[in-house]
Amino acid sequence: MKPVLVIKFGTASITNPAGELDEAVLAEIARQVATLHTTYNIVLVSSGAVAAGKRYLKSYNASISERKAAAAIGNPLLLHKYAAYFEPYGIAIAQSLCERQHFSNRDQFLQLKKTYEELWASNIIPIANENDVVSSLELKFSDNDELATLIAVGFGASSLLFSTSVAGVLDGNGQVVREIPLIDKTALALADGKKSSLGLGGMVSKLTFARLATRMGIQVVIFGVHTPDGILKAMTGETGTLCLPQPCSMPARKKWLASGSLVTGRLRVDAGAEEALKNRHSLLAVGVLAVQERFECGEVFEIVGEASQVIAVARAKVSSDAIAGKGKVQNVAIAHVDDIVLL
Repeated sequence: MKPVLVIKFGTASITNPAGELDEAVLAEIARQVATLHTTYNIVLVSSGAVAAGKRYLKSYNASISERKAAAAIGNPLLLHKYAAYFEPYGIAIAQSLCERQHFSNRDQFLQLKKTYEELWASNIIPIANENDVVSSLELKFSDNDELATLIAVGFGASSLLFSTSVAGVLDGNGQVVREIPLIDKTALALADGKKSSLGLGGMVSKLTFARLATRMGIQVVIFGVHTPDGILKAMTGETGTLCLPQPCSMPARKKWLASGSLVTGRLRVDAGAEEALKNRHSLLAVGVLAVQERFECGEVFEIVGEASQVIAVARAKVSSDAIAGKGKVQNVAIAHVDDIVLL
């Protein structure tokens, strides 16, 4: 079987300064991806539906409902553009609108994987995007950097590429950092925290999810979409920022949890907290018995009960260090109910 390659294109990467789809960029994506198509099973994760559809709304102020409406209009328009530019290379594409439960629910995850394998068997490239139309959680809390990482980890990708509107991760002098051996706090500090006016992510998001992907043994490259032959050169290490994969020897169940939730830490909770989770309440610091594996804000951790059985996974609102500090005194919320998945 061919190795899996996941390439994520953000809104800022495929739109012009006016916020409209940049068809010259789409044409270049198709040309370069067509070159790699014979070697890899490829998944494209593409934002841009909102950008494609927003101009059709009478007034657009980027509210949640307006983003939903713009996405509903823009999804078919975006896919039509991609189809047109891939058609000269004899490559068909398929739309894949994903939600979190497609990864956190094992049955749905396996069905999604089987569908992608069926598409690859017919040399079809799936183009994935968050299902913005029905899911406010994705619009408010997540972005396609996360979706691309979920797909890469879940399907055992060898490489994950994040495109940006700049040449890669930049240092304090504006120069591209060519290689990051380990994504630690020093590396995360390189991100400027900026987001595009149309997108949800930014360099902070890319480095955060690159950190999770490399922990799962995946090579990550953050590259500039406007670099000539940027995709091809990113694959050969000639451009962008290479984030080196780390050794990973997770058992099968752990890998599934990682593909659905990207587990990086672990908390042990008492019986009261376990009952509260089952009754769909947020996780509060008062119910934590021990931090068994540390995690940072925004990362996902396992929650185990007093019997040491995994009962849930959750996205952290605070780092595990906060629990050891004033967290219990102030009864800090460790994870919001909307970011907790019971297993």
